[in-house]
Amino acid sequence: MTDTMAPAIAVRGLTKAYKQLQVLRGVDLEVAPGTIFALLGANGAGKTTVVRILATLLHADGGTATVQGFDVGTSAAEVREVISLTGQFAAVDEILTGRENLALVARLRHLAGVDAIAADLLERFSLTDAADRRVATYSGGMRRRLDIAMSLIGSPGVIVLDEPTTGLDPEARQEVWAAVEGLAAGGTTVLLTTQYLEEAERLADRIAILHEGRILVEGTLEELQRLLPPAEVEYVERRPSLEEVFLALVGTRRAPETGAAASREDSE
Repeated sequence: MTDTMAPAIAVRGLTKAYKQLQVLRGVDLEVAPGTIFALLGANGAGKTTVVRILATLLHADGGTATVQGFDVGTSAAEVREVISLTGQFAAVDEILTGRENLALVARLRHLAGVDAIAADLLERFSLTDAADRRVATYSGGMRRRLDIAMSLIGSPGVIVLDEPTTGLDPEARQEVWAAVEGLAAGGTTVLLTTQYLEEAERLADRIAILHEGRILVEGTLEELQRLLPPAEVEYVERRPSLEEVFLALVGTRRAPETGAAASREDSE
């Protein structure tokens, strides 16, 4: 990727107010193609408002925003062709199976080869074994992975994930993180909004911190870390973790012994 490549998302001076409440106060950001960009902020910071404007679901009061070169205000139809939005809650039909959910979206988009599209996405998101089960039986992580898979139908160049792991347990969050990393590895541009610091650290190529409608700072994780002085080295008492206690009591994992060694142990 070169510096001359046009940004997949470009936002300049974006403003939005609801009556007297100023939600966005001049937001500027750029997302490079094929990268994961995290928009980090607390509840009420304005993250979802930015997302809704980019997805053409809401009109900005001022400023400009483009997605793959299309202006969200004047070329909304074109923007909708190249962007996909996954909201905070999985938009899947629990009565249908995973395969049927994917096939339904493919048909709504008037795509050919519906069965092949569904099979490919089920495999990409490790859902093949559960393809013909009703989604009501899926775990939270499986539902979210299916939701993201549905967002990719039609091959949008940009996918927006608005708080994708809200309400998920740690294991399900790891599943979703792996899916998001796979998107970027395949060339999809990802704009991720989150309030989880660990999520931004794990996934993002670049991070912007949004606070009270303004971007306070933007950069790579390393660049943001350099904003604070280096941590001082201190010696503190450290208590053993539960994992260390467990391993000390039962021993470290080892491969099962075979042959003569196993026979000797059995005879003792």
